[in-house]
Amino acid sequence: MKILVGIKRVVDYNVRVRVLPDGSGVDTDGVKMSVNPFDEIALEEALRLRDAGKADEVIVVSIGGDEVQQQLRTGLAMGADRAVQVRTGESLQPLSLARTFLKLVEREGAELVLLGKQAIDDDNSQTAQMLAALWSRPQATFASRVALDGGTAKVTREVDAGLETIEVDLPAVISVDLRLNEPRFVKLPDIMKAKRKPLDVVTLEELGVTVEGQLEVSHYAPPAPREKGIMVEDAAQLVAELKNRGLL
Repeated sequence: MKILVGIKRVVDYNVRVRVLPDGSGVDTDGVKMSVNPFDEIALEEALRLRDAGKADEVIVVSIGGDEVQQQLRTGLAMGADRAVQVRTGESLQPLSLARTFLKLVEREGAELVLLGKQAIDDDNSQTAQMLAALWSRPQATFASRVALDGGTAKVTREVDAGLETIEVDLPAVISVDLRLNEPRFVKLPDIMKAKRKPLDVVTLEELGVTVEGQLEVSHYAPPAPREKGIMVEDAAQLVAELKNRGLL
């Protein structure tokens, strides 16, 4: 069985995001870029399933310019067997991403697709759901535990009311949450070995994907500055202040 894992290049979560002065985008000049944390968890889970004998191959995929090869090499260093870059100069939105993943699934014959539940840059949380719909296969989102048994996957999901456990037939799409696992630390020998692992490059045109229906972001702005707080003497003063502000 092949597992396909999508990873996205994003601004590292430890970096404070800065908006360009003209509001045209986010300043990435000299900024550390990393694998989206949720995608890193998805890759770790795929590797654990393979190491447990539940899968034969883990293929890591990223969509973007040649700069994403850095993140793909990180995925290979973690232990992925192969990497695929879908080269494009455009910033694709969820529907186009889902269509691209579908073409890769059909091309590779993957039986399981693992994705992060969302990317920390746009927070859409849509690609996995759209891929499942286009593929006409089951989905299990926000997974905190995944267990494969033959042709089914038992997935524990994090929902508003707590935890929910469902079973889905494979092939399927699973999006992962933070508490699923702790990604492994990449060591220098693994980084060196990753340079010899195969990294294929294809284009959207070769996959037969047409980008359409793109939304256009007209302006970026940082969050409004937080208002300065006040100190209160006791609970009564706190209640009075909340009433004055219309919060009670």
